[in-house]
Amino acid sequence: RQLLKDSFMVELVEGARKLRHVFLFTDLFLCAKLKKQIGGKSQQYDCKWYIPLTDLSFQMVDESEAVPNIPLVPDEELDAMKIKISQIKNDIQREKRANKGSKVIERLKKKLSEQESLLLLMSPNMAFRVHNRNGKSYTFLISSDYERAEWRENIREQQKKCFKSFSLTSVELQMLTNSCVKLQTVHNIPLTINKEDDESPGLYGFLNVIVHSATGFKQSSNLYCTLEVDSFGYFVNKAKTRVYRDTTEPNWNEVGSQTLRILCYEKCYNKTKLTKEDGESTDRIMGKGQIQLDPQTLQDKDWQRTVISMNGVEVKLSVKFTSREFSLKRMPSRKQTGVFGVKIAIVTKRERSKVPYIVRQCVEEIERRGMEEVGIYRVSGVATDIQALKAAFDVNNKDVSVMMSEMDVNAIAGTLKLYFRELPEPLFTDELYPNFAEGIALSDPVAKESCMLNLLLSLPEPNLVTFLFLLDHLKR
Repeated sequence: RQLLKDSFMVELVEGARKLRHVFLFTDLFLCAKLKKQIGGKSQQYDCKWYIPLTDLSFQMVDESEAVPNIPLVPDEELDAMKIKISQIKNDIQREKRANKGSKVIERLKKKLSEQESLLLLMSPNMAFRVHNRNGKSYTFLISSDYERAEWRENIREQQKKCFKSFSLTSVELQMLTNSCVKLQTVHNIPLTINKEDDESPGLYGFLNVIVHSATGFKQSSNLYCTLEVDSFGYFVNKAKTRVYRDTTEPNWNEVGSQTLRILCYEKCYNKTKLTKEDGESTDRIMGKGQIQLDPQTLQDKDWQRTVISMNGVEVKLSVKFTSREFSLKRMPSRKQTGVFGVKIAIVTKRERSKVPYIVRQCVEEIERRGMEEVGIYRVSGVATDIQALKAAFDVNNKDVSVMMSEMDVNAIAGTLKLYFRELPEPLFTDELYPNFAEGIALSDPVAKESCMLNLLLSLPEPNLVTFLFLLDHLKR
């Protein structure tokens, strides 16, 4: 018996999220819990359950069995955790520069570890279910379809070599669980706090990806790609191309850490032919691959063209990285026509409105059909759609509302975000922005409320009315 693969995963137990360490051996799949270390004792595991590979299935054995509801954590809560993590990291760097005592840094590192552990526990929402043909079903929550597919592939490949079912005695199970401490290949929960100081910190900024085309498919299919990047210790789905229908050579030409993953799917419109795993209907993964994001190579301002090979399929893409200090720079406007890159006061005066037309139109469409969309304002829209909408709004195209109704709602959210990103100055203005930053940092809630209210009333009318309009939308 040999260990093939192990990883930390979140298990859903009676509606509660539990952190587990799972081990794939040559003949069984074991789920264990890491015991708390007391008084300098060595690491120990407690076995929660195991399934012999001959008895493991990804299909539900009993169709009448209820699929557990996945308790989703709102995006704003996850974003708040990420902001807190970033603030603690900044505090640690500041204390290091000031050469303060190690006790302060250790206390901050403990807080960082607690916040990162909480984020790792709360963020996954993709079900990965395993079923024992002779008994129970178990549900894990995972954030990456790439990893889910990898686990399935590894298990299925090993199942071809397993023929007999078995059960372990309590002594055998204890011995196997104890051996996991020495055999494990993943020694730490994937937190940035566990990284060595000399490890690459990864890239911070905007990563633009153009998925050009793919070749090597055996038959015509409805194809699309998704992109995943690692962030805060785990992989997340960041972008998706449109579906290219009935083709063996899709040609997307669209723009969309340390690693970039790409997955190519066949979109299945016939519900009866969908593969039903993990209690849900899913599109079929046709191929997957990944590339390491090398900071040295990507610091070059030009597009880097590359090819990812996956299961006989080749996907061509281009990658360009803009570091944080350049990506957040606002450029003064050189044009007076259009709406993008033009001061909000000029646009509202020209339109004789209090809120720019583009903001009203995008919000109206998002509220019409995007309020239930998972990851709205987080998942990237198709870049070609965003650019088409940008051009239409800039020339005051009368058909823009028709165009929007035919586009993916994430593209509309992306257009709205791009509009605010390209404003020549922030909505809170260059002059008042430092005061807002100081006001939000006040610890006294009464003083903070009074300060923020006074600052808001000091904004130019178009900025204030637009901000309140957005706030009303985001509260919904």
